[in-house]
Amino acid sequence: MHITRRRPDTRRGPAENSTGTVWLDGTAAPPVPSRPRVFPVHFAPGAHTAWHRHPNGRVPHVLEDEGLVRRSGGEVKQIRAGDTVWIEPDTWHRHGAGPRTFMTHLAVVEAAADGTTTEWHAHVTDHPA
Repeated sequence: MHITRRRPDTRRGPAENSTGTVWLDGTAAPPVPSRPRVFPVHFAPGAHTAWHRHPNGRVPHVLEDEGLVRRSGGEVKQIRAGDTVWIEPDTWHRHGAGPRTFMTHLAVVEAAADGTTTEWHAHVTDHPA
């Protein structure tokens, strides 16, 4: 057993992966061969991700406020604190805060065998925020 008492500092999300202000908190990432990754993501009002997908799917669990999520070809769905979303493996999607509030979600993702968790694509041009 290993207990981590100090997590990494909060860092700004890379501009190539999001629009607006996004903050990432320290990651819970046990050593190989374990593959789960868990980390809070904080979106300022109107901030959102670029299109992306995960090789083993992803579970964002909304911790605070409300936001929006959409899978490629689907409708924009509103998500609120307490909601949990299952995004299937290799499904292009995007998500972020609504236009008036912050949104924080706990991202739960399983890394692929090669350690990758996310494949990023184009920026979103039609986010309703």
